[in-house]
Amino acid sequence: MTLSEAMSAAPARTHDKPQLILGLDYGVKKMGMALGNSITNTARAFDILAMDNGQPDWDNLLGIIDVWKVTQVVVGLPLNMDGSSSMLSKRAHKFARRLAHRLSERRMAVEVLLCDERLTSVAARELAWDEGWIQQPNDPIDDISACILLSAYFSEPTSAVPIAALAKG
Repeated sequence: MTLSEAMSAAPARTHDKPQLILGLDYGVKKMGMALGNSITNTARAFDILAMDNGQPDWDNLLGIIDVWKVTQVVVGLPLNMDGSSSMLSKRAHKFARRLAHRLSERRMAVEVLLCDERLTSVAARELAWDEGWIQQPNDPIDDISACILLSAYFSEPTSAVPIAALAKG
């Protein structure tokens, strides 16, 4: 099942109880993180993790998820503007599958979702520049991108697809 097929078949997501949601702006060199609250549907920039050729420090990432009692992880899927997959989107998808597997191995009940993140980095850079959060064009904005990703997810929950649904298709 493709991402677009899964998104069109996905039921509207509702939260029965308060949840803390982790947004991840996946990258090969670094990954932006944001924490979101399902009660207020707001997100805040959290951190930027160093990546080793697309691989995080798994113990650190899983520890963050455990300590913060995260119940969902929304991984940004960097699609091309026409909606097609790119090499980076394939790597992000693989990362999300690995994350879901590692969470399952540790018996952590955390749902991993993929969410289209087109233009989040552009929006994050513009916002950070306008607000004075960055002084140089190349200053990192990955955590802000993750925040924008979560905000988009809160606005349109059906924009995210559980990794488990993609694995079944």
